[in-house]
Amino acid sequence: MQAAKLSSVAGAVPVPGVPASAEIVPFRAPVRPALERYAETVRHVVSVVLPPLIVIAVCLFLWQLLCSEPGSRLPPPSKVVADAWDFIVDPFYDNGGVDKGAFWQLAKSLGRVAIGFCLAAVVGVALGVLVGQSTWALRGLDPIFQVLRTIPPLAWLPLSLAGFRDAQPSAIFVIFITSIWPIIINTSVGVRNIPQDYRNVAAVVRLSWWEVFWKITLPASVPYIFTGLRIGVGLSWLAIVAAEMLIGGVGIGFFIWDAWNSSRISDIIVALVYIGIVGFLLDKLIAALGRFVSHGVAAQ
Repeated sequence: MQAAKLSSVAGAVPVPGVPASAEIVPFRAPVRPALERYAETVRHVVSVVLPPLIVIAVCLFLWQLLCSEPGSRLPPPSKVVADAWDFIVDPFYDNGGVDKGAFWQLAKSLGRVAIGFCLAAVVGVALGVLVGQSTWALRGLDPIFQVLRTIPPLAWLPLSLAGFRDAQPSAIFVIFITSIWPIIINTSVGVRNIPQDYRNVAAVVRLSWWEVFWKITLPASVPYIFTGLRIGVGLSWLAIVAAEMLIGGVGIGFFIWDAWNSSRISDIIVALVYIGIVGFLLDKLIAALGRFVSHGVAAQ
């Protein structure tokens, strides 16, 4: 019997005294019960979701406790929900002019961010590759970039309004000029960190500049590029909210400023929550896109 078992495991190796027709039993890895897999998934979800929920609940409790005192200048969470209930439950209302729901305010701001950020991504990656590959470009442009990136976003707004004479392109320019610097800097760092061996191989096989960019430069610098893009999209969202407070019109930034002028503090708080959630989702979107591109480049 022991010989038969050995024969079944060995497969093609015959064992003396064991018939050739002996049954071969394939080895199967133990399968975990479905209930055990379900319990593990639940534990993982709870470990990820429960800690932030506990922190949020504690913060809301402290907020309610501190702001419920008579004479408090900020409303507690219960009053915020009561005062801004219509704004919360109906984000799609449109009464004309700037009196629109949260969806339309955020959509307008996101449209401006999309245009300005995409322009910054294209120009920033191109300049970053140039600065990273050329020593002359690095020496000539890097000091200028280091000076310009320290200028606050709103300081560009008067200049852009004077140049464009219109609020929409002015806001887009502010987004562009705010978000381009981390993209340039991170891309150039990624290009400069490409191992010299890769460049030597490219020179030996005589790759064209496009082949060098597509097969060597881009795969090696993708993590740096998307780090810059994640920082840039966060700065874009910050810049548009601040710019809209000054240029007016539909947008979540101007909504906050208009709510302040009308003493609607609860609406401001709800708008801030929306801004934080959208900013978080934008960051996760760029991060997911970075993982997708990295895997696609690695698979080539």
